[in-house]
Amino acid sequence: MQTLKLNRGDIGVLLRGGSRPIRSWSEQWDAQRLALHLGVIVVGAGSYGAAMGWWRDPLQAAYVAAKPNLMTVVEAILRQPRRVMYQLRQPGAARLIALMLLAALVCSLVYGVVVGTFSGGPQLWIAPVKIAGGLFVSVLICLPSLYIFACLSGSQARLVEMFGLVAGLLMLMTLLLLGFAPVAWLFSQSTASVNWMGTLHLLFWGIATLFGLRFIEAGFSHSQARSNAGFNTWVIILILVVLQMTTALRPIVGTADSFLPKEKKFFLNYWGECLKSSPEGSLAAH
Repeated sequence: MQTLKLNRGDIGVLLRGGSRPIRSWSEQWDAQRLALHLGVIVVGAGSYGAAMGWWRDPLQAAYVAAKPNLMTVVEAILRQPRRVMYQLRQPGAARLIALMLLAALVCSLVYGVVVGTFSGGPQLWIAPVKIAGGLFVSVLICLPSLYIFACLSGSQARLVEMFGLVAGLLMLMTLLLLGFAPVAWLFSQSTASVNWMGTLHLLFWGIATLFGLRFIEAGFSHSQARSNAGFNTWVIILILVVLQMTTALRPIVGTADSFLPKEKKFFLNYWGECLKSSPEGSLAAH
């Protein structure tokens, strides 16, 4: 494959969204290009923040440009989740929700890259897209049922508050997955077993989901819900949806000839086939 040279024209390609060059970039490692893209993100975000703060005072412009709002949200949900729940009930909660969704997107994409390092090649961009897209779509599918169960349980929370709790669930889950990423990378580089890697990723996802559900359960209780029966039912629905999504988007860890599978399967049936066809006998969604 021909190596692309670093030049300022890369910025134009990013702005135009050229699919072919961006795909070729994803299939090869280029530290200089990565540094350029990160620099564009930092400079662009900082410049926009400076423009927002300039109307009050030039010093305020510098402060807004450098203020780590995203890190503030990350630290709050890890150390003071009740503070996040309180802010979701205040005016202007949309900005907080947007920051949580942004953090969840970035963390899921980074973890997806780590998952893709097991097979390499196109999986370096396919796995991040599938993981991030699967998580977001699964939660979006389950959001209406969460709101309905909340109303039936006597909760006074608005739909935007439920959406904020779901965004917090996503953010906390993906933050934990990001924390597991170094461990996942180590095993992906030291084993050739697809089933074992699938089992490991499922284990990490289960732990992350457990902590994420604790956050949303606390928010559900603070919404003055009289019973948790509806929430417990929703948890079962969410887990089933996410597990089925891993099968619908297969393969995530391994490789295939097509981006999506051509055959429809229930995740339990698919896992059973993996157990029968694999001599290793480990449970995993490829």
